[in-house]
Amino acid sequence: MPIFRNPPRIAPAAAPREVVFQLYLRVARYGFRKHAAYRAAAVAGAFTNTVFGILRAYVLIALWEARPGLAGYDVAQAVTFCFLTQAFIGPMQVFGGGIELAERVRSGDAAIDLVRPASLQLWSLADDLGRAAYLFLMRSVPPTLAGAALFGIVVPPSPAAWGLVAVSVVLGIVVSFGVRYLLALSACWILDDRGLQQVALVLMMFFSGMVVPLRIIPGWLGALAEALPWAAMVQVPADVYLGATDVPRALAFQAAWAVALLALGALLTRAARRKVVIQGG
Repeated sequence: MPIFRNPPRIAPAAAPREVVFQLYLRVARYGFRKHAAYRAAAVAGAFTNTVFGILRAYVLIALWEARPGLAGYDVAQAVTFCFLTQAFIGPMQVFGGGIELAERVRSGDAAIDLVRPASLQLWSLADDLGRAAYLFLMRSVPPTLAGAALFGIVVPPSPAAWGLVAVSVVLGIVVSFGVRYLLALSACWILDDRGLQQVALVLMMFFSGMVVPLRIIPGWLGALAEALPWAAMVQVPADVYLGATDVPRALAFQAAWAVALLALGALLTRAARRKVVIQGG
């Protein structure tokens, strides 16, 4: 197990903002093209999301017919929520992963990443945004169209409302990245991050609203679930789409978590530069 302490860091000259923007834009394009190479997997994922969306929709229809107005939704909103959550699986990377940093730490390639004259965190974020853009097209649109064709879904009433939905979805992706980046970065200090990833998966499924709307959860547990960052990935974008929340407050909630997670990620990245333990490689 080789140990790299205080790896040399090149101090590049300050680059113009346009150059930096172009760099990360190219990284995002690379992320898009990289995932576009696996079209069969994306199509299979879209098909699976659609099938499970249809099954969940029938369950929710039965539930809402028995309990009208549950969670403040009518039946049409509940069905729409179902297909929205299915659509968020790919872009939000609900089941975790999507960031190669942990694997690169185990292989030893992270030593190169940490001395690259570019922000490791922003590089990873740009790559993840490219991934999310591709999966949005391939895995989010088909289930939503299927839900609209089979059941009918609620749609935002105006172009301005669509714009707010787009902002909320992007913020949700950034929050998702912030959580997954911290989990991946933990591989710099622990021998095996798979246990931590499994715990995070359980928390994500329960506290994001992926299984059921968080409004159904009673008491203090429901209030806690709506305050945690996972809610910003699924529940909040869905409520913004449905017009079932105070939109400015919801976007502020997402933005606050995005800033907090990115700031914490930046601090831990600096710590990783000072002391990195790399397995294998």
